[in-house]
Amino acid sequence: MAPAEVMKTDSDLNQCIEDCLACHRVCVETLTYCLGKGGKHAEAGHLRLLMDCAEICQTSANFMLRGSELHSRTCFACSEVCKRCAESCGRMGDDVVMKACADMCTRCSDSCWKMGGGVMPQTPNPEAAQRAADLPA
Repeated sequence: MAPAEVMKTDSDLNQCIEDCLACHRVCVETLTYCLGKGGKHAEAGHLRLLMDCAEICQTSANFMLRGSELHSRTCFACSEVCKRCAESCGRMGDDVVMKACADMCTRCSDSCWKMGGGVMPQTPNPEAAQRAADLPA
């Protein structure tokens, strides 16, 4: 079977890039909103997730835009960070800005999960492989 990168269509790739760029923008805007709102919106862990999400979304978009062979790795990480950010934003109640951020993060997480193939690709570790080969049967 072909690697996950080969099995994706151009429309999947373009959609994921668009989702990552939109999520980056929404997270940066939401970060500013949360700082102004204060209280639970400005808790360190929540703000850190918004910053992490914005950063990994920008990075993933950049990897895909330049055709990096490693984009599935950044997409996997992006999916995980976006999922956590969506959960954090979702805990803020009926706040319309937070709901919009949670929705965008969920959409980006799903898109990146699809683009990343749903699993973290593993790089063979030649030292570990040799140690395993040296073990008695």
